[in-house]
Amino acid sequence: MAQITAQMVNELRQKTGVGMMECKKALVACDGDMEASIEHLRKSGIAKAAKKAGRSANQGKFVVASKGGVTVLVEVLCETDFVAKTSDFISFAEATADKALNQFSEDGDISSKLAELVSEDLKVLIGKLGENMHVRRALRWVSDGSIGTYLHTGVPYATMVEVSGSCTPELLNSICLHVCASSPTYICPDDVPADFIAKEKEIAAAQPELQGKPAAMLEGILKGKLNKIFKEICLMNQPWIDDEKSTLAAVAPQIKVKRFVRFLVGEELPGETSASEE
Repeated sequence: MAQITAQMVNELRQKTGVGMMECKKALVACDGDMEASIEHLRKSGIAKAAKKAGRSANQGKFVVASKGGVTVLVEVLCETDFVAKTSDFISFAEATADKALNQFSEDGDISSKLAELVSEDLKVLIGKLGENMHVRRALRWVSDGSIGTYLHTGVPYATMVEVSGSCTPELLNSICLHVCASSPTYICPDDVPADFIAKEKEIAAAQPELQGKPAAMLEGILKGKLNKIFKEICLMNQPWIDDEKSTLAAVAPQIKVKRFVRFLVGEELPGETSASEE
């Protein structure tokens, strides 16, 4: 068997754009033959996948899977809406969600672990469909209460909500729809950070029309302004989707919303750099 040197691995990497480990594996499999190694990587789809990895992918779809008290929400991205609707892409996304559901045990964000688990299958799919793709976000929630999900069929939004207490499937679905439509930031006022509240009070108190007001009056005015803000950003305080004159807190005081997410396919995430900016 031929000795695989670092120089050989680097040469293959320069010619294909594939990572060092994959290049070494190809050279070992092909007994050091450079051309055969390139062909090996091309046949596996890895070389094509590497070349497309820098291209922007902000289309795609969300997939949900659930079993017992476990629900997963997975986002898989590609470059075009056309590919996102193909049976191959949809099948891969559904299979990925199934793996997220059944091959992990933790509760929370499993994005990196899931992407690593399906990386080889994804490379093959990229080679077949000819677009950059990646598993971007994956949540796996374990609950002894109830978890609801909603996937918007027009603009690709997804919401997932966990509640405890007595909650019918219809009410849980309405909460998911409400989160999608109203985009709350927090569950209730108690969850709003103290520094956010302090800053809003500072801004409100600085308004010219409030200067010189008695302290007690000013405090009442500021409280009213904060309550208005809470109606905009807190799920339990927002005008309820089924009755804008009411709130979820008033409609269903017996339930507790434990957590929620609202995702949009391909949306910019904090700290994320697009391919065009690199």
